[in-house]
Amino acid sequence: MSRYRDVQTAVRVEKLRIWFAWLAGTIIILIAVRAVRNIDVVNTVVEILGVIAFALLSITAVRMINALNRRAAAERRAVLGDDM
Repeated sequence: MSRYRDVQTAVRVEKLRIWFAWLAGTIIILIAVRAVRNIDVVNTVVEILGVIAFALLSITAVRMINALNRRAAAERRAVLGDDM
């Protein structure tokens, strides 16, 4: 059972790291958009790129979380003997 607990702890830590990286990336995007807000054409381009980057960051974070959840579920099945 200790192996399963170790995996669960590692998954929880990795999820926190993923969401922290997502938050940091989002803040960086917002800072970049805010820095060029007074330059007309550049502002529009940076806003569009910011939205695209935010979407990519969000999709990547969710996919990584889902992969971690699948790994934890597989480990739980292995530890509890539910493998088929």
